[in-house]
Amino acid sequence: MSYVGRKFPNIAVDAMNEMGDTFKLNVLEEAIKNKKKVVLFWYPKDFTFVCPTELHAFQEALPEFEKRNTVVIGASCDTAEVHFAWLNTSKDDGGIEGVSYSLLADSNRNLSRALDILDITGVSYDEETGVDMIEGDNVTYRATYLIDEEGTVFHEGINHMPVGRNVNEYLRLIDAYAHVQQHGEVCPANWEEGKEAMSANRQGVSAYLSNN
Repeated sequence: MSYVGRKFPNIAVDAMNEMGDTFKLNVLEEAIKNKKKVVLFWYPKDFTFVCPTELHAFQEALPEFEKRNTVVIGASCDTAEVHFAWLNTSKDDGGIEGVSYSLLADSNRNLSRALDILDITGVSYDEETGVDMIEGDNVTYRATYLIDEEGTVFHEGINHMPVGRNVNEYLRLIDAYAHVQQHGEVCPANWEEGKEAMSANRQGVSAYLSNN
């Protein structure tokens, strides 16, 4: 079920910061109380291969997100302790030392289950043990949510595990949404900050197409 156009789930999750502090973080409250946009990106596992490249890419772009009044939050189903170990592992050794934004530790999978982003290919009942056996890794896909200052999701996307994200695309989407919020215009295909937008009517579309 898509959350686009709806409020993000009101669920608090354990989190870890670069200082090793653990705390509860509610993404919906983070957006509303601080009047900021949020980019929440999920990745499958700490100490893997594609994942650290994404975390470092978001870190490198952090000043650009901050310019756009946007908070960056990473998330996986690893524990806070595993996050802390990864944060203290150097980049050369596959770690994420230097990452300064918070990481959700959704080890009980409450939020990822609500979002339905877990890699579960099936569930079968084992009569001998009386246990439901999960098929799949039960970790998250590379899911990304952009949330506005009122806690409403305005973009969501899910990549399969082997496919990394393009961080610049999220900056572009935030710019486009901010333009819509400020000007009430809609943003056509391949729109970027500084390019012409258009009015949401036939005349606006015709004028845009004739000029482009």
